[in-house]
Amino acid sequence: MPTLVVTIPDDAPQRLDKALALAVPEDAALSRSHLARLIADGAVSGPDGVVRDGRARVLAGQDYTIAVPQPETVEARPEAIPLVIAHEDDDLIVIDKPAGMVVHPAPGSPRGTLVNALLAHCGDSLSGIGGERRPGIVHRIDKDTSGLLVVAKSDRAHHGLARQFEAHTAQRRYLALAHGVIDGADPRLRGTPGVSLEDGAVLKIASGLARHATDRQRQAVYFDKGRHAVTRARMLEQFGRPPAVMLVECRLETGRTHQIRVHMAHAGLGLIGDPVYGGARRASVRALGAAAEAVAAFPRQALHAAHLGFDHPVTGRPLAFDSPLPPDMQALLDRLRAVP
Repeated sequence: MPTLVVTIPDDAPQRLDKALALAVPEDAALSRSHLARLIADGAVSGPDGVVRDGRARVLAGQDYTIAVPQPETVEARPEAIPLVIAHEDDDLIVIDKPAGMVVHPAPGSPRGTLVNALLAHCGDSLSGIGGERRPGIVHRIDKDTSGLLVVAKSDRAHHGLARQFEAHTAQRRYLALAHGVIDGADPRLRGTPGVSLEDGAVLKIASGLARHATDRQRQAVYFDKGRHAVTRARMLEQFGRPPAVMLVECRLETGRTHQIRVHMAHAGLGLIGDPVYGGARRASVRALGAAAEAVAAFPRQALHAAHLGFDHPVTGRPLAFDSPLPPDMQALLDRLRAVP
């Protein structure tokens, strides 16, 4: 079993599990919850031997050894899962993914993924780039986000699509239902770091994005590190009196993990149903009437990849695809539109 030696940094919390979550390198892929399990299993040793209490006090400069179990091997196998196909040719396939479907297999979700479905549908024609678990995957959307993504069926298509996503020339627009509204007169919004208003009442959010300091499963906004990320949001409709929630269009200039969810939450406009970044904000019955219950009960982040555009990586022909809101988001939108 491989081991990882971690030195507690000067700025670390004095609690073992929190300190290790801050100190372990990103490529170790050890979340705080994973570290807590390893501590409880006796896989972490410090200056005085094995430590089984995540609340144990630590000091800067101390070394801790973590016995890291080998990752579970995941083999992607074909599964006859129905797919909604927006476009397909010899080089690529555009899928309209339902909410709840993971894009590629992982130890926690080895079956029922988009890759499993693609292997059954495409056979051996998927691009080999990305390895056995991620054949043809150029970009992805979260499990509980619905909508459009493109998958490469040939290596030349994979290279061409990857260049467009890296250069940010692919067009991606999302529709979301979010708490709050975009109001240019809102001093709180204007005073939020990284947030500005552009012509046309477009909200621009720019920051670095990197893993959260203590929860490696989350992303966080930074202004001194992280990968540059820019999101633009435009309010399409507002609901409630006073306005409590909105339908918003989000455009990605960059495509980072959880980017829209993190940026909207940073601006105080967390997505309805987001269990990670949505916070405790709730729409009041006074503002939304009976629709407030439907907002509170929405079971996933209300986010849909509605538009995808790019140049065909082989022919050069411009391609653009649109996806209507899925039934759950449309039903919630209809409830909101019925609010007096």
